[in-house]
Amino acid sequence: MTSGHRTSDSVRSWVPRDAADARARVTEAFARAGAGAGTGRSPSPTALGDALLVTSELVSNALRHGGGLTGFGVESDGGTVVITVADTSGELPHLTDRRGRRRDFGPGEGGFGWPLIRLLALEIRLCLLPQGGKTIEVRLPLR
Repeated sequence: MTSGHRTSDSVRSWVPRDAADARARVTEAFARAGAGAGTGRSPSPTALGDALLVTSELVSNALRHGGGLTGFGVESDGGTVVITVADTSGELPHLTDRRGRRRDFGPGEGGFGWPLIRLLALEIRLCLLPQGGKTIEVRLPLR
């Protein structure tokens, strides 16, 4: 992997209003990746669908569990796309049972987003920020 961990400054420049706004930004990034590839190979429809699903989950989780969305970024790099969200919570994602108790393994009850993200991602990076909050960076295939 040639790119390093993104800093909080690189994702704070634009904050989407909601998950739909973030999905629109991801769709634009996929269109640029296809146009600028020079190979004639556009990102696959499956890859776009996966990226939109991951975007919805990350943004929704930041809004619902992370104390609010503070940043968002999307970048394509060769054959991958990296989606980054930042929120105000210092708590890392985890699985819970139906009563909200933490689980170390197995499917969470009602919380399918984080296991789904883990299944689709090539790589996930979590970074607790010194000023508080965190960033979650998810790398997905373009094809």
